[in-house]
Amino acid sequence: MTNRTVLVLVDPATEVRSSVLELLTIGRGLGRVEAVTVESPTVEVLAQLGAYGVETVHQAEIAPAALGSVGGEAARHLPVVVAAALATAVRRTDADVVLAPATFGAKEAAALAAHALGAGLIIDAAAVGEDDDGRIVTGKRVFAGAWDTRCAVTADVAVLTVRSNAVVPQPAQAAVATDVEGLTVELPGTRGVVVESRDVKDRPVGRPTLEEAAVVVAGGRGTEGDFGPVEEFADAVGAAVGATRDAVFEGWFDRYVGQTGVTVAPRLYVGAGISGAPHHRGGMQASQVIVAVNSDPEAPIFEICDFAVVGQLADVLPQAAAAIRAHRES
Repeated sequence: MTNRTVLVLVDPATEVRSSVLELLTIGRGLGRVEAVTVESPTVEVLAQLGAYGVETVHQAEIAPAALGSVGGEAARHLPVVVAAALATAVRRTDADVVLAPATFGAKEAAALAAHALGAGLIIDAAAVGEDDDGRIVTGKRVFAGAWDTRCAVTADVAVLTVRSNAVVPQPAQAAVATDVEGLTVELPGTRGVVVESRDVKDRPVGRPTLEEAAVVVAGGRGTEGDFGPVEEFADAVGAAVGATRDAVFEGWFDRYVGQTGVTVAPRLYVGAGISGAPHHRGGMQASQVIVAVNSDPEAPIFEICDFAVVGQLADVLPQAAAAIRAHRES
């Protein structure tokens, strides 16, 4: 391991999500790992970061007037603000690597930060390491998961977003004390930035986000608009819930998995009532294990799944959920 400084984006700083714990685990394998936040971390968050070997948290300090120019305090998590914090932290610490989760907002922030720094940028890495020359290298899947590629960063700074479930999170051998250092951040010109709020479906307490979940359950046209069995099964296994593009366009759900939607690579993906159109497959076929439930034995999704169930999802999913709950209670 070299003497690299690795910065990990922790946003929000009110919880440490599994995807961030993975980044901290990866970061320790590359060098000394530190964290960057755009808000004050909680005591619980600091304890978790210390358990994963983070000695320093760089907390962005942004003038209220600057935040007001992009929408006020609520705009603290905007990609343009997060990017400015990351770029400032790299310059302050002379960091070599920036790691961020593969969420839409973090990807945009990573791209903006890489541009500001003249850094090498890799999006959606599935594995991170170094080659014999000491360069940061990543593995990633492209063309809807059809090809595995290897990318090396030749710039002085590497900015990476890493897909969830790339590694199993591992705490450091010994916990450390974590200090918080203020990081004065000046925002670049934000003329033309528009902050808009919109109503979205609240994520039930305890259910993981779609981008970061280790288990994803998705429903398609076969639900006929009733996502009750899908959500019941998802809650039984602690999964995130998604849909197909058609289901979202019908107004049955709010987020879809696909090439133009959310791309996921969970350890387990369960598709219920999903035919397996190329658009949808492109967003999920990098999953480690794929289970499909469909009443049509000729459904294309059966061509790529590891386990197939031919049956009505309204019958299969509630029975499976009940069996799982009974097993856990026994």
